[in-house]
Amino acid sequence: MATSRRDKADSYTLRARREGYPARSVYKLEEIQQQNHVIKPGDTVLDVGAAPGSWTLYTHRELIRGNGTIIAVDLNPLNLNPVPPTVTAYVGDAFSREIRAQLTSHGPFDAIISDAAPMTTGNRTVDTTRSEYLAEQVVFLAEEQLKTHGNLVIKIFQGGGQQQILQKMRTMFSKAKTLKPKACRTDSFEIYLIGLDKK
Repeated sequence: MATSRRDKADSYTLRARREGYPARSVYKLEEIQQQNHVIKPGDTVLDVGAAPGSWTLYTHRELIRGNGTIIAVDLNPLNLNPVPPTVTAYVGDAFSREIRAQLTSHGPFDAIISDAAPMTTGNRTVDTTRSEYLAEQVVFLAEEQLKTHGNLVIKIFQGGGQQQILQKMRTMFSKAKTLKPKACRTDSFEIYLIGLDKK
């Protein structure tokens, strides 16, 4: 059976292993942060779709630097041992009534970040539709739970209604834009929507 290029460890994967991160996705957040200053020390951050935990760990180590709070939620548990002391983790659906109530108890948030992706089927239409749904739900959370002047980062698959969501974000934020970080694989159709300075 032929192996995919995704089965091979690239430079980002090897670097993530060296630096103690569960996944290479950490370097996508690193570039987003370097360009947009989404998170600062002392912030209260909501990480939606947090597992295995690279964005959560990077936020703890490099962005809030132990001075702030991270609420991490995913259908799967974080693959962090130990879970950093700044992190409160929930296992469940971030958009369910029960988990949403838990998240609300920690808010409002200075930043909401989401690297959430649906289980992919290989059918691009299905996958982009599912990704669009996830992105929309995170935007709804941001409407409710993000502080004035707060920032938002969401992953979405291209072709999944990103223009409509970006237009919505432009009504919510002083600035909204797209970014495809260098750490995204060349064959990936994911991009990130970034909202800065919530009105």
